[in-house]
Amino acid sequence: MKNIQIEEAKKLLEANGYQVANLWCVADVQGKFKCTDKEALEILESALTNDATMEQIWFAIDFHAEECGLLEI
Repeated sequence: MKNIQIEEAKKLLEANGYQVANLWCVADVQGKFKCTDKEALEILESALTNDATMEQIWFAIDFHAEECGLLEI
């Protein structure tokens, strides 16, 4: 049941313009470190919102958009 709910949530987000092909969850952190769900979520939030990560994402967006011939506005 939980997997069906997750897939439905992903479909809703995708229908509203969100990229959902690459999502991270607490299990990703817990596969490498012994921690609680709360600690793992805090690690994910920090890792995915730090300046270096955000700069790399914007760089990749620019790179791929230019590669596809999109014009910057």
